Amino acid sequence: MEWINVFGLGFMIIIMIPNIIFAVTCKDGFENKWKNHLVETAEQIGRFGCFGFMVVNIPGTWFGWWSDEGLAIYLIVDVILVVLYCIIWIVCFRKNSMFRALALSVIPSILFLFSGIMCRSVLLMISAIIFAPCHILISYKNAK
Repeated sequence: MEWINVFGLGFMIIIMIPNIIFAVTCKDGFENKWKNHLVETAEQIGRFGCFGFMVVNIPGTWFGWWSDEGLAIYLIVDVILVVLYCIIWIVCFRKNSMFRALALSVIPSILFLFSGIMCRSVLLMISAIIFAPCHILISYKNAK
């Protein structure tokens, strides 16, 4: 089953849980105060690319982990990033702050980029490179 990265699927499910809880409990949702359609579009393209390529491995663009040790490092670092992400969501759930905005945008950006590098997924790396600066910039501009 080299087409599916079950670890990536698990990480995606876990980081989506606090986002779903936020969407359900905060009916007003997230207000995007900074309107830049080019950056927003690039962020969405990168986001959906990251979501998809964390889970789906396209042959010829995904080359697997460097080694068994590489897989272990991937799992350890990704678990730490996912746990940190969830802890920050829990601690800062009702607090709008620059720390929350940046932490909750930087951590998944690192997660996607690191995962792409470790599993040698060209499409995940490209998606993360598009997503990260756009997501962090939008988060920063909205938290100001």
